[in-house]
Amino acid sequence: MRNLHLFGRESPSSTFVKFAAKMCCTAAGQLLRSLCTTTAECSPKSQPQDSAIDSGKTGKWFILPPFSSTVNGTAAGKALSSAATAGKASTETSALKWVLRCCPELPRNLVQKLFRLRQVRRESAQEGQVKRVTAKDSMNVGDKILLPGSVNVSVTEKKELHCSEEEVEFIRSLVLYKDPAIIVVNKPPGLPVQGGIGIKRSLDELSATCLSYDYSEPPRLVHRLDRDSSGILVMGRTQASTTFLHSIFREKTFAAPDKDAGRRRRILQRRYWALVIGSPRRANGIVSAPLGKVVLDDGKSDRVTVIEDPENTSSQHAITQYKVIKASSHGYTWLELCPLTGRKHQIRVHCAEVLGTPLVGDFKYGWQAHRKLKQLSQCNLQSDPSGELVDKKRLPLGLDLGNGSVSDKTPRLHLHCRQMVLPDVFQALEDIETRGDYDFSRLKSLKFDAPLPRFMDQSWNILSS
Repeated sequence: MRNLHLFGRESPSSTFVKFAAKMCCTAAGQLLRSLCTTTAECSPKSQPQDSAIDSGKTGKWFILPPFSSTVNGTAAGKALSSAATAGKASTETSALKWVLRCCPELPRNLVQKLFRLRQVRRESAQEGQVKRVTAKDSMNVGDKILLPGSVNVSVTEKKELHCSEEEVEFIRSLVLYKDPAIIVVNKPPGLPVQGGIGIKRSLDELSATCLSYDYSEPPRLVHRLDRDSSGILVMGRTQASTTFLHSIFREKTFAAPDKDAGRRRRILQRRYWALVIGSPRRANGIVSAPLGKVVLDDGKSDRVTVIEDPENTSSQHAITQYKVIKASSHGYTWLELCPLTGRKHQIRVHCAEVLGTPLVGDFKYGWQAHRKLKQLSQCNLQSDPSGELVDKKRLPLGLDLGNGSVSDKTPRLHLHCRQMVLPDVFQALEDIETRGDYDFSRLKSLKFDAPLPRFMDQSWNILSS
């Protein structure tokens, strides 16, 4: 790479050396040395969204990782959701987008200002020359972006969550499936998916420590499950697979209200099992009721509810398919529920407010039903028909899966994502990177099944007696 003048114009190496030597004898030289920062390096396994700045090296420029062909996960996901069979899935990436992906800690307005002031350079992989680059210029494979060394790029290292061997073994035992693109786990009830106020351990943080394996990046969430619910949770292992999955989940929700939604090829299918109090009037059907959030207790709490006047009240459409699996003479019913949209507490609110059958253990939306509920007589609770003893030993992370069935005074939330069908993301991305376009006509689907948690299995056995 050729040496560059302080103000951006190219100059011979000897001229720069003489000029730099002279500057080092002055106070301005000291300022220059203080502004000289590090040179970015990126290992072959590193993902481009990381700012891989090596603080052990100094130089006048930040050199970002070489550009590699990227997959437009959003476009591919949209095409897959709309049943398109072929098209272009790779996308042109501008210099601005590449900088923002490599240095997410840099404010966007600062990066845009650097481009406006013509302070950004590109080393062409084809020509081997370093020239100015504009924000809209397209990147070619192998091109490197150079940012001025005076830019204060700091890398904030995340504190790695310490886990015991027992905790690591437990988290890894939850894995149902793993390939180079995704990881699928069976989330236990009681374990939060994301961190927040009062949450010390979350699956998001634990995955970064326990489920990264040989990847330089931790798995990323693409959808959510409530803390007290359980079942299948999918995470992306790379930036491309995460974007692809995000688009699939998002398009599923956006396409649901369309008239042709029922005839579309449902590339993403989720089936939940739930135990509810009472029984729906019909054995199967579709619930279509808009949902919105209402604030309670002077803003201290909130809840989701069905919005009666969606035209004049802020709301989101929500659609859920359901069918009765099994009814019990004790006043409970097992339902299979398929959400066609992904709204917060959608299944819980639709069951409680539309079907009139709140979920067992859902005291937020079914408190009144639980107050009127009569506890099962002891004769029905003497034995577990399965013949399995309940393991009262607590699991790592303070989890307790042995209690909470209908036999307990305070049952746990009986909502479990039992099955999920989604496209083979790894194969789709591999085909796109190989050919530069997508052809989903022969793309296979992956099907995952997650066994019920212990307390729900107990409830099933007890109500079957």
